[in-house]
Amino acid sequence: MEQMSGILFICIALPMIPMLFILPDKKSRLFLGYMIVGATVCLVAGGVNLWLLGLFNNDSMYVTTNITPISEELMKAIPVLYFAILFSDDRETLLSISFALGIGFAVLENAVILTQQIQNVSIVWALTRVIGAALMHGACTAAVGLGMSYIRKRRKLFFCGTFSLLALAIIFHATFNVLVQSSFRPAALIMPAAVYLPVTVNLFLKRRKKH
Repeated sequence: MEQMSGILFICIALPMIPMLFILPDKKSRLFLGYMIVGATVCLVAGGVNLWLLGLFNNDSMYVTTNITPISEELMKAIPVLYFAILFSDDRETLLSISFALGIGFAVLENAVILTQQIQNVSIVWALTRVIGAALMHGACTAAVGLGMSYIRKRRKLFFCGTFSLLALAIIFHATFNVLVQSSFRPAALIMPAAVYLPVTVNLFLKRRKKH
């Protein structure tokens, strides 16, 4: 399955790279670049998760609810922290690139799971993965990016703030994974949308006021 992840990465993420040289403006290239980074992080996380699964005697329920939320959110946060520290702490830029990274991660993850469960997939399954898992990954990483825009220049808050942001993302991710594997699955689908919609509406209204 590791080989399949690599094949899917080549098919999905690598064709995006030539677009980086075609897109006219820096922001578009940045967002697309972070989608590619997200897919790359997913590829690495897949290998790490397989190793962790073996370490915990292939107990997938335990690993997916207690371990992978930590490993995945830490790996997704690194490129966002790198950008915030070295390049810019602009709020909208950080929110956009971190959400793009989360979606890039989710795109490859969904493709891998599709190949694993090919006999059981349907349109409903696909929509569930988009509404649930894709938005969850986007929301978790976006929360870290948005938070970093507040704490980046506040030295006293930086370390404890970064830890708190990572803890928030990990807990949200773990809660989603617990719910999606329980009888409360509909709640898992509502959670990411309940976070995404108010933030999106707020951004839309702010941008409208500016214009």
